[in-house]
Parts: sequence; structure tokens; C-alpha cells
Amino acid sequence: MMNKKTPVYCDYNAGAPLRAEAAVAMSRALAAGGNPSSVHSVGRRARARIEDAREKLAGMLGASAENVVFTSGATEALHLVLASAGAASLIISAVEHDAVYEHATRALKSPRIAPVDAHGLIDLAALAALLAEAPKPALVSVQLANNETGVVQPIACVAALCREHGALLLVDAAQAFGRIPVDISDLDASYLVVSSHKIGGPPGAGALVLAPGAPFAIARFGGGQERGRRPGTENMPAVVGFAVAAEWALRDLTSETERVRALRDRFEAGLTRDAVVFGADAPRLPNTSNFALPSLAAETAVIAMDLEGVAISSGAACSSGKVRLSRVLAAMGVAPELAKAALRVSFGHESKEGDVDEVLHALNRVAARRAQGAAA
Repeated sequence: MMNKKTPVYCDYNAGAPLRAEAAVAMSRALAAGGNPSSVHSVGRRARARIEDAREKLAGMLGASAENVVFTSGATEALHLVLASAGAASLIISAVEHDAVYEHATRALKSPRIAPVDAHGLIDLAALAALLAEAPKPALVSVQLANNETGVVQPIACVAALCREHGALLLVDAAQAFGRIPVDISDLDASYLVVSSHKIGGPPGAGALVLAPGAPFAIARFGGGQERGRRPGTENMPAVVGFAVAAEWALRDLTSETERVRALRDRFEAGLTRDAVVFGADAPRLPNTSNFALPSLAAETAVIAMDLEGVAISSGAACSSGKVRLSRVLAAMGVAPELAKAALRVSFGHESKEGDVDEVLHALNRVAARRAQGAAA
């Protein structure tokens, strides 16, 4: 029997491979067992593991431990804020994650959407105008870094506008945490959201971080866990793995940022001349490249690359795994035909130079077959 080659994985923005250190910590936590709400010694030890993880994450994010709320992931954390901030209005950017965008446009039917420019950066003048007319207090939700393009928003400027207008600021840092510095105080945010599986922790864990005094009206009932903010038995092994993964992600953040940036730059330098890199002139995450080869449709390219043994994604893969036209690129003014060719590679802690070269070789083979087919 032939051994199948291990796929080259370049989809860290969708989810990073589980770090070995996190897997070991989770295995030990699973073996120890216990319900953190139980008062006996097994339960108390489980509670101690959760509180230790909370202290660690709080320190990494510039927060107080009592203001860290563990959740099942970033989506739940975002929804907790949307339900509990007590805001009179919601303002979002046009490139927010679906967890926020769908809530604004479907649940609230909110017209308060700040546009972005051709680089994917929020229009601050438009945001100021929205803040001026929105019922107060407003809640402004802006990603620190976009999941498709990797574009990093000018959160300091957004925060200053929020201060000026008495608004609350929710920063979605699910893609940014573990890749660039993230600190709730430095960002001047009211709420901060982070995720485990983006940094090599397990799926099913995330956290909401509150600034001191940030409004939070309890909207869920059924248990006193997480100081009543998020009822339900905590996923102790996942929380433990999350904290360990975060420790390793931040251990050598500066050097790892430069290493991964070099991989991303090497990849983009190797693309064909007709390639278009979206957001290239804006600040970006060091690991992310959202690009298009105009002659190559994303839907078929992702499948063809998978057959080549390379895992990449379309710029807009939805939860069901289907490929759809990117709302983010549309907001940036990208023509639909070009947007249909959008692909994303994202590197991380296990990525190597050889992976970059294999991705480029595979892309060239796929593009060459496409050209031959078109000429036939």
C-alpha cells in the first residue's frame, strides 16, 4: 500500500494544528477529570486548573482575571457582548466576521455599517458620522485583523472616536491574538474577543475580556459559572489547552512574527506577475496572503490544490464549506470576476520554507493545467 504524503497545511486562519504542548496539557486534564463546580477535592482541582488558565490569559491580554470569561469560541464571545453590552445602537465595519455582520444585518437590520477603502481599512470619517447620529450609547464592533485579507485596522483611531462620542468598543482579535501584540488596555477597548484554535489550541474554547467597568447585563441563566456571565459547565480540558497554546504562541512572538512574515513575503514574491494581492498596501498580519490569479477560479483551485496535497482556502469559505463571493472583497471595491479568483494562504508555527515552495509549485501546476484546458 502506498503511503499518502502528509498535506502541506497553509490554512492557519481557519484553524491551526494543535500544538503538542497543548495536547499534553489537555490529556492530563482529561485524565484528572472533575466538574469545576463540584465542592469535593476532584472538583476543586478542576476549578484550580481553570483559574490558573484564566490568570495566564489575563496576564497575556493586559486584563484582570475576574474580567476574563471563557466561552466555546470567538463567535459565542461576540454574541455575549452583543446581547449584554446594553447599547442603544450598533455600528460595525463592512468587513466584520459573519458572527457580527449577520447579527447587524439580519437580526437587527442595522443600516449603521462603516465602509472601508480599497485597502480594506475602515473609513474613519464615515465612522465619525455614524457615531454622531447613532442613539447613545453606541456599541462599535471592529476586527483588529480581518480573517480573509489579514488587514489590521487602525484601532487606536477607532477607539479615540468612540471615546469622543461616549461609545463602547468591541474588538474582535480572534485572528490577531498570537500573531501580533494584543492588549485590551493598549487597544483602549471595552471588550476584546480571542480564540483558541487560531493559535494551536483546541477548538471549542475562546474568551471574552472586559475592560474594568465595561457594562455587562447578564442575559443568560441556568448556572453561576463564569461569575454568572456564561452559564454552563466549563470545558476544562479545552481551557487548559487554550492557555498553554497561548503561552507558546507568545513565547517568542517577535522572532516568530518575523519568521512567518518572511514566509508570506517569499510566497508573494513567487507569484506570477498577473497575481493580485488584496490589502498589500495596508498593515497586515504577518502570516496572511489573500490573492487572486485572474485565470484561476477559486472554487476549482481549492479542490485542485487539495489533490496536489496542499491545503489552502478560498478567501470566503462559509461554515458549510461552500465557496461564495467574498463580502469583504466586495466592500473593498474588488470586481466580482476578480473576487471569484480569490484564494488565501495563511502560515503558522509549523510552516517551513519548503511549504512555501511546494505551494507555489502546486499553484503553477494547477494554473498550467487550467491554461491547457482553456486552449484546447
